[in-house]
Amino acid sequence: MRTQTILESHQRFLWLLKKKTTKENIKMSGWKPMVVQLGDKCPEYGGQVDVEFHIETCSGMLWRELEHSGDEILQLVIQCAEELPHKSTLYATLVGLLNLEDEEFGRKVVDTAHAKLQDALNSENCNNIRILMRFITVLMCSNVIPPSSVIEVFETLLSSATTTVDEERGNLAWQARADFYIFCILGCLPWGGLELAERVPDDLDRVMTEIEAYLSIRKHIFEPAFLPFETPADDNKDGGQDFLEDLWERIKSLSEDGWKVDSVPRPHLGFESRLVTGKSYEFKPVTCPEQPDQPSPSSDVTVGRQRHEAELKYPQRIQRLHIFPVSKTEENMKPIDRFVVEEYLLDIMLYLNGCRKKCAAYMASLPVTFRYEYLMAETIFSQLLLLPKPPFKGCYYALVIIDLCKALPGAFPMVVAGAVRSLFDRVNDLDMECRTCLILWLSQHLSNFQFIWPWEEWLHVLDLPKWSPQRVFVQEVLQREVRVSYWDKIKQSIQNAPGLEELLPPKDGSCFKYGDQEGDHSEVVEFSLSKELNNMVKDKKTSREILSWVEENIVAVHGHGVSVDVVVQTLLHIGSKSFTHLCTVLERFGNVISKLGSGQSNEILVIEETSKIFQNNTQMAAIAIDRMMVYRIVSNLSIVTWVFSPSNVEQFHTSDRPWEILRNALDKTYNRISDLRKGVISAEKSVQKAIEAKVKAQADLDSAEALLEAADSEELQGQAAVRLKRLKAAVDRMKQEESSEQESLEAKDALLSRALSENEVLFITLYRSFSDALMKQLSVDLTEKQEDVLGPDHREPMSIDSEEPSAMDADDDERRNQRFLKSNGLHSQAEQEWCRCTLGQVRALTRKYATEIWPHIEKIDAEVFTGDIHPSIVKAVYSALRRPFS
Repeated sequence: MRTQTILESHQRFLWLLKKKTTKENIKMSGWKPMVVQLGDKCPEYGGQVDVEFHIETCSGMLWRELEHSGDEILQLVIQCAEELPHKSTLYATLVGLLNLEDEEFGRKVVDTAHAKLQDALNSENCNNIRILMRFITVLMCSNVIPPSSVIEVFETLLSSATTTVDEERGNLAWQARADFYIFCILGCLPWGGLELAERVPDDLDRVMTEIEAYLSIRKHIFEPAFLPFETPADDNKDGGQDFLEDLWERIKSLSEDGWKVDSVPRPHLGFESRLVTGKSYEFKPVTCPEQPDQPSPSSDVTVGRQRHEAELKYPQRIQRLHIFPVSKTEENMKPIDRFVVEEYLLDIMLYLNGCRKKCAAYMASLPVTFRYEYLMAETIFSQLLLLPKPPFKGCYYALVIIDLCKALPGAFPMVVAGAVRSLFDRVNDLDMECRTCLILWLSQHLSNFQFIWPWEEWLHVLDLPKWSPQRVFVQEVLQREVRVSYWDKIKQSIQNAPGLEELLPPKDGSCFKYGDQEGDHSEVVEFSLSKELNNMVKDKKTSREILSWVEENIVAVHGHGVSVDVVVQTLLHIGSKSFTHLCTVLERFGNVISKLGSGQSNEILVIEETSKIFQNNTQMAAIAIDRMMVYRIVSNLSIVTWVFSPSNVEQFHTSDRPWEILRNALDKTYNRISDLRKGVISAEKSVQKAIEAKVKAQADLDSAEALLEAADSEELQGQAAVRLKRLKAAVDRMKQEESSEQESLEAKDALLSRALSENEVLFITLYRSFSDALMKQLSVDLTEKQEDVLGPDHREPMSIDSEEPSAMDADDDERRNQRFLKSNGLHSQAEQEWCRCTLGQVRALTRKYATEIWPHIEKIDAEVFTGDIHPSIVKAVYSALRRPFS
């Protein structure tokens, strides 16, 4: 909501600036766009105007308006500091100058910042906590807040974090919050470390020592299931650094370098002689939320639930991909510069998500003196492929990349192409969910650039097996491109690599069984029935008439199987012209299909026939099955069961078709439960309002009764009696409304409870299906349970210029493949790839729906993860839930 507010305000200010308005309007609105655009035209941000002049001009204009618009100025400056944090140093300097002229304004800024930070801590709003801590740090640089107050805030968060990770007094399940607090402290030091070192060196040293002590007792984080590239559990586990440890090393390097950061503008230095004369205001102490109690009784399930809750509230902000060599991403940079630039980019994408043009403009003109195109591309792709969930949908990052390619046409398109090549080279190791995201992004990206790509570079995939990840990747990209364009256009786009045409889907999307009358007698009969049904639809017969005809002429004569075959094939063929036609057919005649498909076995027949008619058009198959689930023609359980039928299981490693249909079914179920939860919350609020209204009406009635008893004249008694009658009616009405709202709440509660019970059955069925399918391929010899079978070995980032894998890489791949085959009883690389893909999907789906899985995990454990189940299946699920596995 707040992001949209500042963007809408920004756009309106720009409009007011250009619009021919009256002098009064210009006077009222002229200072606002200047505040929002502060520094945009300075050299640090790609402009020509001197930054000191711009800040001085803005300060003078605001000083003249403080008397009349002080509250508006305060609100806008704070809002800009929050939502344009890459310019926080400019706004802090502006506040420092205004504080010289009006001390009351400076005090209000400090008090407002304190109130907002305390509110952010209480509401556990990560982004606001991080940004406000940075803002109070740069206010300290402008002498608005004393350094002792900043140190006090740091120590408050440090104390809370240290208590959390203490084994005796703490709650280790909430380490995510403790790590976040330390990250916020370290993240402030590039902006204020120099001033703290100059003014309170002993206090800063004490904070650094306490942070080092915290890092020595916290648990090192290594979660292979949440890495974009699959790695074995023992690779880099002890010697590698997690994100907080990496930041600590960069901060130590910064400290050794004298706290000098070239990538952080320091506009306050130009006004230092004036700012030191200003008054500083104590920043009141803040308090951190109480530490949640340890679960009782304590078990891996109860602790896991708390940890999952903590990870949801305090997620890791970035997981670096390292798709480029360090020599390119950190060229001419100090170690801390990478962190600062990443913070700039992430903040801009976060707060300007509703204004992509401005977002790209800011990202392309950061206040740094070195090139950062490679780092910018790597950061964007790191967000796109962030697990378990990126902050925004993939289409947003696609739009940002498109706009950056247009803003930096000479450099960024080649960098993006290099990133694609690097990711393609490592697609064998890429997480399954990340692979799908990359496919969706690339097809969308190419559709905005006339599908131009050097496809001849990927022509070698035709020599690879059909299950090869690189071949499947190219195949899925081309098929997704056909969805957003048309077949002939995509064929034309690969004319430099015509061999890739075999990876395109067939041109004819519909495989209507009764389009040709040739065949034996039974097929001729079915053809005539299909034609007659088609004519009835054209004649606009009602669904009741059609259903009656089907029961009399097909079901009674030819049996149920033929009925499903003829009806589903014919109706879906009629709806195959477009999405609108399909929805119309299902709306009008869905009850006919539903009547024939009652029961899970019949629903599976309906899904199978739907898949057959759209076997050449995955998009229409997915849409048709999804719409059938919406219209309650088929259930999610039937879809899960069908996905794990033998014909689909064979495609698990060669096509995304069954996985797309499964994801759609799970998404639809999740969305329905989310809507029911929102309905229950809304009903609870309505009940509470009804109770409050009834209590108020009852109080008015009691007051009226007292007045009636105290009335000493007939006139007053008459007036009181009339009022009493009206209030009694109001009380009765309030009681009825309360009863009605209570009944509505009970009904919604019942629906939610039923949906959650069905959800439990759904996930048990899903994991049992995964287990049954995998156990047929994996060895059941549990003596190999210590062998890591979740993914290939980690490999160093490779250069985008390399065209062929090195001999050492090839040898490593072969050794890895042989080890995997041997440890799991697999007989071929095809089986190996099938198991990897399927286990990858287990992890991906578990990660995505972890919030819905945790409430049912005991039941799933009892019914699925017991007995002779292969340890790799259990490990795939447990690692995605962040549960320990031994």
